[in-house]
Amino acid sequence: MTGSRIKRIFGNLPDDIGAILLYNGSEPHQDVNFFYVTDLTKGLFENSAAVIYPDGTGTIITSKLEEESAGKSPLNLEIFSSKKEFRECVKKALDVDGKIGINFEDMPHLSYRKFKYMVRGRKFVDVSESLEKTRMIKDRTEIERMKKAGKIAAEALKAMTESLREGMAEYEAAAILIYEMMKRGATGPAFETISSFGENSAEPHYTSGERRLKKGDFALFDFGARYDRYNSDITRTFVAGKADKKQREIYGIVKEAQMAGIDAIRDGVAGPEVDAAAREIIEKAGYGDRFIHSLGHGLGLKVHDGGGLSPRMKMELKENMVLTVEPGIYIPGYGGVRIEDDVLVKKNRAEVLTEFPKELIEL
Repeated sequence: MTGSRIKRIFGNLPDDIGAILLYNGSEPHQDVNFFYVTDLTKGLFENSAAVIYPDGTGTIITSKLEEESAGKSPLNLEIFSSKKEFRECVKKALDVDGKIGINFEDMPHLSYRKFKYMVRGRKFVDVSESLEKTRMIKDRTEIERMKKAGKIAAEALKAMTESLREGMAEYEAAAILIYEMMKRGATGPAFETISSFGENSAEPHYTSGERRLKKGDFALFDFGARYDRYNSDITRTFVAGKADKKQREIYGIVKEAQMAGIDAIRDGVAGPEVDAAAREIIEKAGYGDRFIHSLGHGLGLKVHDGGGLSPRMKMELKENMVLTVEPGIYIPGYGGVRIEDDVLVKKNRAEVLTEFPKELIEL
């Protein structure tokens, strides 16, 4: 599995790249590509490196702190106990012909300068675009992990709704979601949980605060589970008590738009076409100016993991990509509705990975 991933990366690069150096620094300068090529799901691996080669092989360079965890990868292993030993391991691993690929997107400039000094005279080139392009097409193991992450999130949402009550604060509901995900095997939340009540649900990137749930409120939850480093991302909007006519109308429009977007997904279709399928429904209903973001984004080791569904992103969908589909309508001072699922692109359709009811639920 690691070998095939590495070969696919080099398949998206010129032939003159002799090796790729991936450096996983300390928070926040960590590189998911290190974990992609090593397939290590446990451990921090701060200040560790992976050097990979066109034939699918590679070497992990890490400290004694991670020796046991690193041994679970099929790649070769070099253990260092000092900065000097780290430099020697890197120089040895990069003693190959050709240019050296670097992920400029996630490597701090200071780290880049240090590596340039370690292997003076070598030419470094940016391979970040090829790394992202490769990660966009998921293999079987990645898909299974993302299905698990989606299942955990959906089950946690169901459990949370059974606890949600009038007077509960947004941060309390967010805490319940995180607890329920961890209880079901998540290694953590995929990102900071969005839990928004009433007028706060009109802010797409609101997180959670002290606002307490009242009857008649929209209650919007956007969150995800991380499982073996892979993420899910799901949004559902509920109504506390009985929904009024306007709430039902807005919810119905968003639901129809989301289903149209999902129905448009298949191998070979252009991303803007999928966005347009959903956006047209919201525009015809008179809320076009209240759908203020793109329809979706790529998902994987990162929550926003390359590609997306947008009028401006000319991307062709390929089988085994995973993207979100999340139309929304947001009315300042009133509230908002968003419905989001993770979908796997298949040959002639999309497979939803976050199974949860779409009909309006009154809590």
